[in-house]
Amino acid sequence: MSLESGGYVMGAMSDTGCGKDAETRSHLFEPFFTTKPKGVGTGLGLSTVYGIVKQSGGTVCVDSEPGSGTSFKIYFPRVDEPAELDEHEAPSSPLCGSETILVVEDEDGVRALAGEIIRRCGYTVLEASGGVEALRICEQYQGTIHLMLTDVIMPQMSGSEVAKAAAHLRPEMKVLFMSGHTEDAIVDHGVLNPDTAFLPKPFTADTLAIRLREVLSGTLGATSELNRKRISRDVPASRVCGA
Repeated sequence: MSLESGGYVMGAMSDTGCGKDAETRSHLFEPFFTTKPKGVGTGLGLSTVYGIVKQSGGTVCVDSEPGSGTSFKIYFPRVDEPAELDEHEAPSSPLCGSETILVVEDEDGVRALAGEIIRRCGYTVLEASGGVEALRICEQYQGTIHLMLTDVIMPQMSGSEVAKAAAHLRPEMKVLFMSGHTEDAIVDHGVLNPDTAFLPKPFTADTLAIRLREVLSGTLGATSELNRKRISRDVPASRVCGA
């Protein structure tokens, strides 16, 4: 474990599962590494955790042996003063609109909360639990769907696959991708193009409203500074979606 000197807050968790051998432990935090069968695990969960912790100046320690379960210890730097939030990332009121937005998310709780936030901003919301349902809505909905907000990693069809298929049905519909996996893991492994509009989870209600408005108005694109930085992860505020 390599940490700078100072105070830290440690969180520990353990299970009584089958444990992991040395070879598996050496790959635990690699993006897309998984011991689960094909189609069951994405191999991005632990890499996302590792990325968030390292971005915060902390580290993750693993103790595991075959037949002895696994223990994780997460160390975060202790902060004695309240964090200062960028005014752009935490506005006093969300930006609203009247367009129609299709939310595609396989996790019921995240989909419901995102839909609630978007409705409160004045938008009409359509919801789909996966790619097949999203394409059905695109095909059958009588009105205009201005934007699709879709998760990247989903069963059966990925967000990029849904967007590609939906483009044939609704070529004018804009797309905003969201994911709890780190932007680098998503982009560097070819899941999304680097110039794609992207929103990392967890996100606040205000940040979701801002991103939606930026994509709808065309101000968030390949040449925008926010997109060049691939949008740094938000500091969770009072209302967080996808945590």
